[in-house]
Amino acid sequence: MSMTDPLADMLTRIRNAQQAGHKEAVMPLSSVKGEVARVLKEEGYITDCAIIEDAVQGSLKITLKYVGEERERAITNIKRESRPGLRKYVGSGDIPKILNGLGVAVVSTSSGVMTGEDARKKGLGGELLLSIY
Repeated sequence: MSMTDPLADMLTRIRNAQQAGHKEAVMPLSSVKGEVARVLKEEGYITDCAIIEDAVQGSLKITLKYVGEERERAITNIKRESRPGLRKYVGSGDIPKILNGLGVAVVSTSSGVMTGEDARKKGLGGELLLSIY
């Protein structure tokens, strides 16, 4: 069976691994998943991301981040905004602020995958991939 939305699968694997208290989540690799993982690492939502090469496709290993002594999840909510059945494209002025700036919107622009704040500063719009806080 083919996967219709690999990015949604990535977010679900991260969500499930954090709820189960796992240290890391492993998923099939794609260029968009790798770029989204890079943005999540830069913004401090995950500890690390690594590419595992193999003969077929490769895998992406994401090391999850927990905060404090009680190991609270660093990612409270992660939501896929644009999906294959309904793509959401936004201009630079229409990129939403997540929780009044406490969260992050991830946008795929012509200059690559970046946060909504970076896209606003550069005056770029694009496909609104996900929101996270």
